[in-house]
Amino acid sequence: MIQTIPTPIKAAGLMVLAGATFALVNTALQGATMLNGAAAPNVTFWQYFIALGFYLPWILRHRGALKTDQIGLHVLRVALAAGGVQLWTMGLAHVPIWQAIALIMLSPFFVTFGAGVFLREEVSLHRWGAVLLGILGGAIILEPWSDRFQITALLPVGAAALWAASSVVTKFLTHRDRTETVTIYLLLLLTPINAGLALGSGFTLPTNAIWLVIGAGLLTALAQHVLVQAYSMADTAFLQPFDHLKLPFNVILGFVAFGFLPTGSMWLGTAIILGASFYLLHQERTPKAAGTPA
Repeated sequence: MIQTIPTPIKAAGLMVLAGATFALVNTALQGATMLNGAAAPNVTFWQYFIALGFYLPWILRHRGALKTDQIGLHVLRVALAAGGVQLWTMGLAHVPIWQAIALIMLSPFFVTFGAGVFLREEVSLHRWGAVLLGILGGAIILEPWSDRFQITALLPVGAAALWAASSVVTKFLTHRDRTETVTIYLLLLLTPINAGLALGSGFTLPTNAIWLVIGAGLLTALAQHVLVQAYSMADTAFLQPFDHLKLPFNVILGFVAFGFLPTGSMWLGTAIILGASFYLLHQERTPKAAGTPA
């Protein structure tokens, strides 16, 4: 029965599964940090250390892919990714899941900005317009003019920016290195960087947070595996709309686990971000369909 399902449908289902799994990860991380007081660097270290253990057999099979002449860029890319992970986990210690996940959706706009400014890629006025709309949506979600605004709400925005910068470096790396090489260096370098950041807090976890962090680590490995599988089966452009379904998953789990209810500004800001995302996606696909440069 499963064999008769078209490959794009399987890929879409895997993307939805990845989003749901990441929502469980976020819930576990918020439970460990916000409810049980675990230090974000410690949580992040153990989360990705456990995930690395899941990937070790794959790394051993592909150790020939370690050859590279861009080791400095690999370190930079992973350092940016590690910074994003740290800010994300710290954000979950202070910010409701619905707000954090909505703000992380700004990442594609930071990627577009970075590609234009640092990689000198051609970015059309349409794409710059989408970037500005995305920032507007993020501002509406943040509500910096409101008495409810807290500076910690900027942590997910910082995570989105760092992950976007990491994506820009990744794109540069893939011009000369294989995908396997880029993936292996991410997995190998992320854990020691997280370990260095966790030194100051001693790697310890509150007793009530241990199982939450173990669960987050195992689910992270599963989610990454499912995500890669989805991308191996279908184009990114096709899968992007299904990735946005992670928002309702996080909203539902945030309400069930912590009683977090989104405000009206979240829905307006998210609608603007989604609209800008689909517009940006349309602009990415149109030149390919028309056979003309962007």
